[in-house]
Amino acid sequence: MTENARDLPARREAQQRADDIRVFRAELARLQAERVVDLGADAQQAILAHHAALLADYAAAYDIDLDGRGRQLSLGMRVASFLGALALAASVFLLFYQFWGQFNETTQVVILILSALASLGLTVALQGRDGSGYFSRLAALLTFTCFVLNISMIGRIFNITPTDTALLPWAAMAFLLAYACDLRLLLAAGIVCVIGFVAARVGTWSGIYWLNAGERPENFFPAAAILLAMPRLALHRNYAGFEATYRVFGLLTAFIPMLILGHWGYGSYLDLPARLIEGGYQLFGFAGSALTIWIGTRRDWPETVNTGIAFFVLFLSAKFYDWCWDLMPKYLFFLALGLSAVLILLVLKRLRDVSSRAKPGESR
Repeated sequence: MTENARDLPARREAQQRADDIRVFRAELARLQAERVVDLGADAQQAILAHHAALLADYAAAYDIDLDGRGRQLSLGMRVASFLGALALAASVFLLFYQFWGQFNETTQVVILILSALASLGLTVALQGRDGSGYFSRLAALLTFTCFVLNISMIGRIFNITPTDTALLPWAAMAFLLAYACDLRLLLAAGIVCVIGFVAARVGTWSGIYWLNAGERPENFFPAAAILLAMPRLALHRNYAGFEATYRVFGLLTAFIPMLILGHWGYGSYLDLPARLIEGGYQLFGFAGSALTIWIGTRRDWPETVNTGIAFFVLFLSAKFYDWCWDLMPKYLFFLALGLSAVLILLVLKRLRDVSSRAKPGESR
């Protein structure tokens, strides 16, 4: 791991301290204006000098945002980096297909290998020199694109039968770059590759061609279990947002098949009547989304709470449609749906109030 990667935790702590200083200054100014507290000139000067020295040290050691304007510019830089990576990836992809037929097989293989190695070398070089991380992340996305093209195009050159095992090296490269460059977008790409591989492999064990694994939504449940277990099996304290990404993708991989099987029981492996299968998965969907909301609230996982709420509303809306769409006027249907949303809001507000009273001294 590069020196820049090892500095990631310290850089996050420095950014958090700078944010705390900015918030402290704003709140102190309000308290003094409201005459709640009155610090003497010497005390204020000592605090300002200490904070100025800290911020100067952080600015010299790390590329952090010292004020709100800097945070806005950093957000713009992240967007520009993402769009630039997409544009470069599209450029490489179209360049390959534009001139590919003009080269012989040996030249094609050499170009593929050199492009992958060159982009990887560029990423490593930028990772050691780019304190902000924006350029190294852009290069990492380009490296992943070149690697995917490498595997897929070499398979075509040598007429290799497409197989789900190609997803494994893609996932490995995505995870390697994600953890090296602290890039959640590539983490998501690696997770998608893992989901596809696990579902395809489970499908082949059941006698299904791997490209048709999606015809049995239950093939995705093992991948969901793996993703939900990942934050427990691996330490991600040095990678902000990685645990949340695993949890969200795990929940999506679990709830989307439940939502499908709740209305298409014929897609299940279970040798039971389709109506019974649909009812069971609808029940599991309601119970699972409610449990997700409760766990997310207890653990302070906002992304888990939001995902659980979204799927609870989806399951509820689908059930309302099954029950009431043909039985009541459409305005009453949407009125009942709106009142259900209001009821959910009241329940969540109640949960928030209870949680706030249980932890009065904690900032949420």
